[in-house]
Amino acid sequence: MVFTTHIFLFYFLPLFLLVYFNLPYRWRNLCTTAASYLFYGWWQPWFVCLMMFTTVMDFFWGKVITRPGATRVQQRMAVLACVATNLSFLGFFKYYMFAADTLNQLLTMAGAEPFRVLVVVLPIGISFYTFHSLTYVLDLYRGHATPAKSFTDFSSFVALFPDLVAGPIIRYKTLAAQLAFRESTVRRFASGVCIFILGFAKKILLANPCGQVADAVFNAGSPCALDAWAGAIAYAFQIYFDFCGYSDMAVGLGRMLGFEFLKNFDAPYRAESITDLWRRWHISLSSVLRDYLYFPLGGNQKGPVRTYVNLAVVMLLGGLWHGAKWNFIAWGAYHGLLLCYERWRGKQSLYQKLPLNLRIAATFLLMLFSWVLFRADNLTAAAHYFGAMFGLAPASGASALLAADIYAPLNLVVMTLCAVFVFQRTQAHEWSLKPQTWTRPVLLLPLFVFSVLVMFSQAFNPFLYFQF
Repeated sequence: MVFTTHIFLFYFLPLFLLVYFNLPYRWRNLCTTAASYLFYGWWQPWFVCLMMFTTVMDFFWGKVITRPGATRVQQRMAVLACVATNLSFLGFFKYYMFAADTLNQLLTMAGAEPFRVLVVVLPIGISFYTFHSLTYVLDLYRGHATPAKSFTDFSSFVALFPDLVAGPIIRYKTLAAQLAFRESTVRRFASGVCIFILGFAKKILLANPCGQVADAVFNAGSPCALDAWAGAIAYAFQIYFDFCGYSDMAVGLGRMLGFEFLKNFDAPYRAESITDLWRRWHISLSSVLRDYLYFPLGGNQKGPVRTYVNLAVVMLLGGLWHGAKWNFIAWGAYHGLLLCYERWRGKQSLYQKLPLNLRIAATFLLMLFSWVLFRADNLTAAAHYFGAMFGLAPASGASALLAADIYAPLNLVVMTLCAVFVFQRTQAHEWSLKPQTWTRPVLLLPLFVFSVLVMFSQAFNPFLYFQF
């Protein structure tokens, strides 16, 4: 199920809230779990079976680690079994076909006969809920969290539908107290509605139109230089407003239920360097990679060379986490090199001495190049697109038709609004936390109604991070 559909907005969510707030408090986590399984199973019912299996398994490993009298060796073996099992599931469903296709290409190059590749369906959001339950076990092992009081609490945490399929990545220790008790007030609920509407509008009014522009350009045979730059900028806006909009909706839904999720974006396109950008973009993933990979590898405590290696490894794996394509690996390597370079300069960019606005523009330009790697179908297509951006590839005869599509008045208005909003200091998360006044419903209700009307008129409505 998707937040931006009439089924969710007018059936699932109202019915769930009606049942949820009329149940005794002790039944609310169970209600949330059942509703989350329905939400997740809407695509494919067997997805729920996989998530339930890993949830039971990780809850069991948590019990083994925290049982009285457990030795350190037993705890370590439980953690290794948990990590191996979770990563095996994730590796099979997410990377089997990529690995098999790559091996077949090598076999073909060597003159050998390729083997038949099994078609594997990727369960939506498997990376997110796997990280949720895996970090729970790791935190128990490290002594950074207390075990869940009941399986209902743990299953509610893993399956929590607001952030189930596209994040943000939430750790159990940040929600443990809220799972035991959370206060639901009119003020908190109203704040959740506010940020949900803002996220919904970002997705429908900004991300989707930008996505149509980006798709038109990236799918074109040979765009001219101006069109190629416009397509790259459109994709940069699409992926930000798509994912940030989803995160805002997740925070809003959580707040309606009494949960408080951490902010996942902090005006990332206002970053002054790549190091600064990764403190602002997908904050929950960055913190997980830092705490569970970068620090265990040694962080910056084992000399500069080891620090550069650790940064490169983390970003390569971060790229691979996004998907089983060489593009994502190249994307991770690109950011790893930039982070290593800035670390070598004392966490300063090459353009550190430029005025603030030029530093922001330079960082956005570097990020723009990485989005071409991220969006292109393969590395060959990415190289061709870079050539088009710099006028090294001849434009096709259909460039006039493409330009008419890209630069339609509505698209220009949307792109302008995106450019204004991404460089604002105050973000939706902060705005929603300000004291509620009567002016907010006056402003947001028409925005929501308009967004819903536009939603019904759109055929293009993907969530980019569902594939991750």
